[in-house]
Amino acid sequence: LEDLGMDNSQVARAISSLPQLFALSIESNLTPKVQWLKDLGMDDTQVARAISGLPQLLGLNIESNLKPKVQWLEDLGMDNSQVARAISSLPQLFSLSIES
Repeated sequence: LEDLGMDNSQVARAISSLPQLFALSIESNLTPKVQWLKDLGMDDTQVARAISGLPQLLGLNIESNLKPKVQWLEDLGMDNSQVARAISSLPQLFSLSIES
């Protein structure tokens, strides 16, 4: 998390908000999520902002949760840069249901 530019207070808030972060595998969970966010066009600062805004993001499933929500935003007409800005500005979008 610090490699993304998160400072100690942001990391501490993320861990206090989601203590399960310690149980998540770096190789099979954290790194793929960070890379997936970067593949959306987010830079390190945007990824850090999203994670510090919603640490639970790191525990969400890419296929069943993250991708459908990004697709929903794209279906609304947002391009990649708009999706990246939306996620970094309001990561809580990933905590909402697109079904109702």
